[in-house]
Amino acid sequence: MASNLDTLVTVFGGSGFLGRHVVRALAKRDYRIRVAVRRPELAGHLQPLGRVGQIHAVQANLRYPASVEAAMRDSHAAVNLVGILAEGGAQTFDAVQGAGAGAVANAAAAVSARMVHVSAIGASENSASGYARAKAAGEKAVLSAVPSASILRPSVVFGPEDQFTNRFAALARMSPALPLIGGGLTKLQPVYVGDVATAVAHAVDGKTKEGAVYELGGPEVLTMREIMEIILDVTERRRMLIPLPFGLAKLQALFLQFAPGDFKLTPDQVTLLRSDNVVSDAAKAEGLTLEGLGITPDSMEAIVPQYLWRFRKTGQFTHRGA
Repeated sequence: MASNLDTLVTVFGGSGFLGRHVVRALAKRDYRIRVAVRRPELAGHLQPLGRVGQIHAVQANLRYPASVEAAMRDSHAAVNLVGILAEGGAQTFDAVQGAGAGAVANAAAAVSARMVHVSAIGASENSASGYARAKAAGEKAVLSAVPSASILRPSVVFGPEDQFTNRFAALARMSPALPLIGGGLTKLQPVYVGDVATAVAHAVDGKTKEGAVYELGGPEVLTMREIMEIILDVTERRRMLIPLPFGLAKLQALFLQFAPGDFKLTPDQVTLLRSDNVVSDAAKAEGLTLEGLGITPDSMEAIVPQYLWRFRKTGQFTHRGA
């Protein structure tokens, strides 16, 4: 039986937030890793995650199937992590998360490679959100090409390089008030990026059920208000939390979708927040969860203080007097 040293895994989108953690998890299991990204010259930060020669970046764009096929050459497994939260130019939800996912699966099928596809909780062809519809289309395309593929649907993912907790912590540093879209009542099940990466590695190992859809959530279901309160507590900031009706939030998003950085908000993101983003009872009953994979998920309270301290007024040197 071939060892992991003889197994080549191609990770599409491996230079991003989740990608670097997946690459690290696979490197620790001694896989050879080919990282397929649009800009391989910007993926140098991945090299120290493995041994010399273990990790190699190549150019590939999911909108160009020929480049995907080239990246998959001689691979034994494919991991697709590519996703976007906002559309821009040719990078549309349908092109990247729908047809793009299908291109990866077709290339994997052509070389008889194991397929692992990361989607998102809430993926549905009937969703009002273009993001969620494209995620569902991607899942359908993947399973059509590779029926034995493993589909992983995480809830909102947090970790040191995320655009979730870091974003709100940065806004709290600049603004005296933070908006609670829809009153902050939307329920989420934040999942630590390291736990999602471990689940991906398990799937590459073949520890997941063929053709199954796993839903990955953290140990707690929290409302957006509760999450904001955790972030403010960790960063030691006192800020007003102002409820913002969905209608008004969507109107503001028409303009904020063109805003830079942390101020960016799209109408589709507002639409996503209308629905809870938690692990379903069906997934729990069938064991298609992190716990079902033998992974004990970490909570926000355990992980967030390890990296959000930099948003405190005096950073890690904050004095906590009696």
